Amino acid sequence: MDHGLLSRSLHILMRLAVAGGFATLVTACSMGQMVVRGSQTILDSGVDSMNRETDLQLARDAMPANLKLIEGMLIEDPGNTELRLFAAEGFYGYSFGFIETENPPRAKQLYRRCYGHAQRALQQAGVDIDPEVATSEAVEAAVGKAGKKAVPALFWTASCLGKWIDLSRDDLALVASLANVAILMERVLELDNEFYFGGAHLFFGVYYGGRSPMLGGDFTRAEAEFRRAAEINDNKLLIVNLLQAEFLDRQRLDQQAFHQRLTAILAAPDDLYPEMALINGIARQKAALLLDLEEEWF
Repeated sequence: MDHGLLSRSLHILMRLAVAGGFATLVTACSMGQMVVRGSQTILDSGVDSMNRETDLQLARDAMPANLKLIEGMLIEDPGNTELRLFAAEGFYGYSFGFIETENPPRAKQLYRRCYGHAQRALQQAGVDIDPEVATSEAVEAAVGKAGKKAVPALFWTASCLGKWIDLSRDDLALVASLANVAILMERVLELDNEFYFGGAHLFFGVYYGGRSPMLGGDFTRAEAEFRRAAEINDNKLLIVNLLQAEFLDRQRLDQQAFHQRLTAILAAPDDLYPEMALINGIARQKAALLLDLEEEWF
């Protein structure tokens, strides 16, 4: 046998196999999808950079373009769960940090868009349920099967739907789905209670602290949830104190605690938590606004 001929034949077969594999890859994954997926590490760095931003105006000006970029990438790769979660987190942060106080109707629509992205991610994570309209029994059954990989989608679906409900209190059908939000967040607590800086604990601090006991509130549990969130963040995330003042201290009519907590936020050093400088800056801004309401509320 001519070994040179055999070698050339094998080389040709290998090249054909590689070419066939590449053709299959291109068929299953368009060039646009390949570009999008190759860019996701840049998005990770962009999120880290945004979280570290100390100039609130710069952050506010930059976020809309970033959000539209992500939505454009989702047109190319609609099944990309990670991108869906980037979009949900971005719309939530933009709405909460910069829009909700000055324009609640617009914020409501942004939270609705936030929910759309998060709920798609939840479906892609294997939890095929729409908590906006599903019964609580159906939601419990669906999320009970979810594993730890579904935690980000569970968290952002609950967070976005919760804020959409909060700004839609005249929509009784939507308000009724708040029970489903709690079911999703309870599952987050069960699977990973420290996810996103203990965000599920913050949710339940507000959930139980913002209502009187006659309406389902539980001040003891709310205080424990806020305490746990503070522990997870080594008392460096100022949003914990902000929400405790706004919801629990106010509901308890504890003006002294309300005032002390908010003034402590304003007095906190700028470099308290460099990795989360943006949210701490937003907490300072909101604390000043709440202090302006102190006499009206108490």
